[in-house]
Amino acid sequence: MSATEIDFYELLEVSRDADERTLKSAYRKLAMKYHPDRNPGDAECEAKFKAISVAYDCLKDPQKRAAYDRYGHAAFQNGGPGGGHPGADFGDIGDIFETIFGSAFGGGGRQQPRRGADLRYDMQVTLDEAFHGKSTEIEIEVSQTCDTCHGSGATPGTGTRGCNLCHGHGKVRAKQGFFVVERPCPNCHGRGEVLESPCRDCRGEGTVDKPQALEVEVPPGVDTGTRIRLSGKGEAGPRGAPPGDLYIFVHVKPHAVFEREGTTLATRVPVSFTTAALGGSVDIPDLDGETNTIEIPAGIQSGKQLRKRGAGMPILQGRGRGDMVVEIQVETPTRLSKAQREILEQFRETETGDECPESRGFFDRLKDAFGG
Repeated sequence: MSATEIDFYELLEVSRDADERTLKSAYRKLAMKYHPDRNPGDAECEAKFKAISVAYDCLKDPQKRAAYDRYGHAAFQNGGPGGGHPGADFGDIGDIFETIFGSAFGGGGRQQPRRGADLRYDMQVTLDEAFHGKSTEIEIEVSQTCDTCHGSGATPGTGTRGCNLCHGHGKVRAKQGFFVVERPCPNCHGRGEVLESPCRDCRGEGTVDKPQALEVEVPPGVDTGTRIRLSGKGEAGPRGAPPGDLYIFVHVKPHAVFEREGTTLATRVPVSFTTAALGGSVDIPDLDGETNTIEIPAGIQSGKQLRKRGAGMPILQGRGRGDMVVEIQVETPTRLSKAQREILEQFRETETGDECPESRGFFDRLKDAFGG
């Protein structure tokens, strides 16, 4: 972003959906802070005051604001979609912004070679792989430094020369109504120099697209959304600029038995109604291959959760493991032999109601509510 393209909303320190009252309040606060009468002899405050005045003058007008929201600063360039100008009553806004913000926003010098783009790669792993971690190789199509010109963009044996359009400054200025707009030179793209003879293989970019094989270490404990950064493995920067990074986003596939909740592994275990009534135990293996014996207390109800400490997922980049949570589901038998049915009939004949206090309490409440 060049100095002349500082966002008006950022200048006024408001959000893009700020209403008229918020805009006016923000402008008054900043105008009072930077007004020349309160800062006599301070050129920077005077320039900042003029800049926020331009921003407010644009945003307070619904038509100008709509044009600015849609087209940005281009809305106020001659022939632009918005036409005209935001209504400033002073000359070179580029100089004003440069006075305030300096070269950090591009004012007064050549553009530095931009860093290569970051890349994203989505990796699917199983829950078992997320538990143990893994080392794997991936292949991606990525922009890499051209072997012919070694990233310079120039045919070997040739170099660069100063740009004739901007005379090596990297920027050009054009008067637009009341403004003098400064933007990167369209001929050299802000570099201030052009190639004498662009490399044929990369067409002067210094980079070419080709497949790249990379080793990726997936640490134990990763979860969906975990991001692994490979520094310098993104797109190569143009003309020898530093490369970007590669970000690998992990997606853990569903498991046949366990549901994962952070470092907790949860599962539902059906048990017979006799086990639920009399108590017992079940053996559940974890992802480390260890068998975990879960003790079931007598009289357990469906939905009750039992916890096994340290039998869950590893803590990412830490020590220890989460827990395993077993939710009991009491299963009512659907197929009974004659002998089993007779036993259950005998049990029913001996029931007093005290065996199932929740059922008895419910029916007592029914009697009270409906008069017996």
